Amino acid sequence: MLTRCGDDLFSVAVDDAADAQALAAQLRDTRRFVDVVPGIDSVVVHFGADAMTASVAQAAIEDALAEGIRPLSTDTALIEIPVVYGGAYGPDLDGLSDTTGLSADEIIALHTSREYRVDMVGFTPGFAFIGGLDDRLRVPRRAAPRQRVEPGSVGIADGRTGLYAMASPGGWTLIGRTPYRLFDATADEPFALQPGMRVRFAAIPAEDFDA
Repeated sequence: MLTRCGDDLFSVAVDDAADAQALAAQLRDTRRFVDVVPGIDSVVVHFGADAMTASVAQAAIEDALAEGIRPLSTDTALIEIPVVYGGAYGPDLDGLSDTTGLSADEIIALHTSREYRVDMVGFTPGFAFIGGLDDRLRVPRRAAPRQRVEPGSVGIADGRTGLYAMASPGGWTLIGRTPYRLFDATADEPFALQPGMRVRFAAIPAEDFDA
């Protein structure tokens, strides 16, 4: 479904994050739009009212949809994210154990047992929404969000893992923290994770956090 959502914005509803990333890539390849931003199940297209009319932009988007969404290549590098689970690094791990009936070791084993993809980046700069969490770890967001969550914190909520690239308030269940550099102001691309990237989590001991 294609919907006008602003003076120079369209929103395109799709089935899932994979389709959103694929369609966004197709639309960017046309080089006709100011910006194209994939979400969990939609793509927002900024066409720039000074560059084209809404009807021309709509036709260009509809042409891309008529061609069909071409799946992105899955042959991308796998990024391993080291995580210290529990303790001061993951203050909600014990509570999650009580909620799920799983031991801390079982939770860690489940979280590190599979490969994931970054669904989208948003909420705060660089915050990565990563889909595919095991259903046994599905919990809602906290009723009372924290005023500050440290950079590198690894949280789970609503079937996803969330990685905090920067310090911010947050309501996710925090199970660990990574020393992996998610934000580098000196890099050409400051944020390490982008939609579509493949990631896997690996447990490390606390003494290796600053190694």
